[in-house]
Amino acid sequence: MIRTRFADLETPKLLLSEPVFERNLARMRDRAAALGVALRPHMKTAKSIMAAQRVGAERITVSTLKEAEYFAAAGFKDILYAIGIAPGKLAHAASIRRRGVDLTLILDSPEAATAAAAAARDLDQSLPFLIEIDSDGHRAGVRPDDPMLIEIAARLDPTWSPLRGVMTHAGGSYDCRTPAALIAMAEQERQAVVRSAERLRDAGHPAPVVSVGSTPTALSARELNGVTELRAGVYMMFDLVMAGLGVCTLEDIALSVLTTVIGHQTSKNWIIVDAGWMALSRDHGTAAQDLDQGYGLVCTEDGEVLHDLIVVSANQEHGVIARRDGGPLGPDAYPLGARLRILPNHACATAAQHDAYQLLDAHGEIRAVWPRMNGW
Repeated sequence: MIRTRFADLETPKLLLSEPVFERNLARMRDRAAALGVALRPHMKTAKSIMAAQRVGAERITVSTLKEAEYFAAAGFKDILYAIGIAPGKLAHAASIRRRGVDLTLILDSPEAATAAAAAARDLDQSLPFLIEIDSDGHRAGVRPDDPMLIEIAARLDPTWSPLRGVMTHAGGSYDCRTPAALIAMAEQERQAVVRSAERLRDAGHPAPVVSVGSTPTALSARELNGVTELRAGVYMMFDLVMAGLGVCTLEDIALSVLTTVIGHQTSKNWIIVDAGWMALSRDHGTAAQDLDQGYGLVCTEDGEVLHDLIVVSANQEHGVIARRDGGPLGPDAYPLGARLRILPNHACATAAQHDAYQLLDAHGEIRAVWPRMNGW
């Protein structure tokens, strides 16, 4: 893609700080090494081949089969599709495996196991699986002590739908409010999958893979004995929700949206910018945290955080910026044409609104443009 000067960018644009991104990658690599587990980074946030190449992992996690195809075409051959497989997608998954990709799928019910085993035979293509474990009551998965766990394994076919182990995602970590709570959640996550793997092995089923994953627990775990791999994704960019959880600082957020002031409503103390929810997303994930960041925290064009300014409202192409207390901004503050940056509440949701990252070097200049993919 054609690069342009930072000063000439037409807004809104998605910015990625290369130095911060690289620092975040190194932090998680060091973390996985210290915990003695393999890192299988989740590419659902970045969705970019260039970003994945910087991560430097041979094995990755994806959230769509389109992602699996996208990364496989770039040479990534060990891929976990970490969403419960719908029966209608099994033929698609089989076609990816026929291209020499070691694609692993997940499921969490006897019905899904029966359908998977039958489809694999009919498609004449082996489809390996992990069983998803519910470690915190957050969403999908089977509980570690549920008899259904063994029934799922029994319904899989060792030849056509071999069982590779277990995985979980501690999404409940996003509701934690203290470091102690995050440490406890990380241990709860670990115990859930280790216990599940032990039950499967005791019943005569293989479970070589024991996989955990969420950025908050990955950065909070004290030990991961019995776990074989760690999955996390948002750590690459971080966001305001992660900062609100205390697992990163504002300086660790590598992602921002560049926007331009297009007007004012002085009677309401509003600044109007050209980044609405089509550029920022409408994720309001910080609303449940101690500090509500609205639809994004405002920074200067150079990236200096303006702690008192947030995006208070987002229409399709209009963002409304105001002080947290609703107070006046001053007659000359942020004039028409001034440019600002917005830090995202949820990096995955904001990045999904754009087709490329403007990669900024340490001097704030555009070093490269990294295309990204979206969709299913």
